[in-house]
Amino acid sequence: MVDVSKWPLFSLMPPQDLACIWKACVFGASANEAIYINRDHEVFVLGLNCSNCLCTGDNQSTIVPKKLDFLSGKKVVSVSYGSGPHVLLATEEGELFAWGHNVYCQLGNGTTNQGLLPVLVSTNLLDFKVTEVACGSHHSMALTEFGQSSYQVFAWGYNNCGQVGSGSTATQPHPRRVSSGLQTKIAVGIVCGQNSSMAVLDNGEVYGWGYNGNGQLGLGNNSNQLTPDRLAGLRVQQLVCGYAHSLALTDEGDLYAWGANAYGQLGTGNKSNHLSPVAIMGEKGRIVEVAACHSAHTSAAKTQSGQVYMWGHCRGQTVTLPHLTHFSCTDDVFACFATPAVMWRLLSAELDDFLTVAQSLKKEFDNPETADLKFRVDGKFIYVHKAVLKIRCEHFRSMFQSHWNEDAKDVIEIQQFSFPVYRSFLEFLYTDDVELPPEDAIGLLDLATSYCENRLKRLCQHIIKRGITADNAFTFLAASVRYGAEVRSADLEDFCFKFCVNHLTRVTQTDAFQQIDGDLLKDFICRAGRCGAFKN
Repeated sequence: MVDVSKWPLFSLMPPQDLACIWKACVFGASANEAIYINRDHEVFVLGLNCSNCLCTGDNQSTIVPKKLDFLSGKKVVSVSYGSGPHVLLATEEGELFAWGHNVYCQLGNGTTNQGLLPVLVSTNLLDFKVTEVACGSHHSMALTEFGQSSYQVFAWGYNNCGQVGSGSTATQPHPRRVSSGLQTKIAVGIVCGQNSSMAVLDNGEVYGWGYNGNGQLGLGNNSNQLTPDRLAGLRVQQLVCGYAHSLALTDEGDLYAWGANAYGQLGTGNKSNHLSPVAIMGEKGRIVEVAACHSAHTSAAKTQSGQVYMWGHCRGQTVTLPHLTHFSCTDDVFACFATPAVMWRLLSAELDDFLTVAQSLKKEFDNPETADLKFRVDGKFIYVHKAVLKIRCEHFRSMFQSHWNEDAKDVIEIQQFSFPVYRSFLEFLYTDDVELPPEDAIGLLDLATSYCENRLKRLCQHIIKRGITADNAFTFLAASVRYGAEVRSADLEDFCFKFCVNHLTRVTQTDAFQQIDGDLLKDFICRAGRCGAFKN
């Protein structure tokens, strides 16, 4: 749980105002500016207002939050900031607004005039929906959606090192599609270093362009790239960029780092730059999140067990190896140790100053003191409340009727599902969340299908996707095929299939692959062949 008051800029706000913050972003050369969104989707700004980056129509600083009326009624989906600073903001409708520093055309309106008022960036974007934005020092990027499945990258602004990807070093005054190398590709994520740009594709491939003097593009050299070039060898699930270094999390939970390392920001135990990705934190277990931002030399990561590590430039100290912290989230690392203490992403803030109805229900799950019903699974009891089950699940609403035998029982025996699976299901009814190992998610997916719980099925698929490895990939693929006709399970099947193809050599050496039946094997080989998996 993130406490936004850890950032000094929010420390003067009264508790009742802090409790209303839903999303927030602290930015600026000294972390002296902030933008936040309350639970009514109203947008406020406060701080020093360097380069008119607060978009209040004047150049005055303010410690009292000011509302940005031009965003009334619009839901914000993405925010990013540059070093000037300039700010990019995308709405749920796909509109792109920009304001602030504009000496290098980073606002995308064709001028170098300071953005006192918001600019609706529309040139070359009229037919596109902007879904994500990213800023480098003085350049900008947008990920756009066109139709149902076409995701394209646009860039503009300062281009002295090729960070706009246009093939030249001329400043780009308007958004321009980054087409070279990405022409037929589908991008799903964009990030920026100070003077570099990177994009992640739907198949996990990474492309980079711009400044590469420290090897931050991971291409094995330190030559600048004027157009996108592919970083070979990695299938990336999450990518972040620091000032001049990069961190990539693979689809198997492995962490790689490359680029500048003067502050130990690569986590390798020394200060030597790396021109190509190097694996780190292998002994820490599966990594589920990495953090860095272009205005700092700080790195952070979170493991599947919830441990948060930090390294790099930490409050003036050089930390060359990942250091275990007491934090519960990577955002706290940047609040307490980054210089400047900016936010590395637009974060969601939840404050627990009182128990909501949902929190109260969560607290009462499996509580024998208040329960009026027990399930016995594998000889162990789970304590629940009939009313909650009837309200939350149609299966139980039907069960607890007079014509079902279970309605008269105080203890109900469950034999077709394991204890971890059934307990996770009941806990989901109280919390809307699921926490269990990926291997058990298959059993829970089976239960969710039997009970017609579509949202639970989607959560199970998410757990499987995050927990997939070469060892279990074919087991997951086989299971997803069984649910191919169910709601959204085709998406899971396609995901597992692509993972198996991307890691084909290792997958075919696993016990799960050796034990598959002939029909599934034949179907997999035919499908993989159509995808070109066996080309020389």
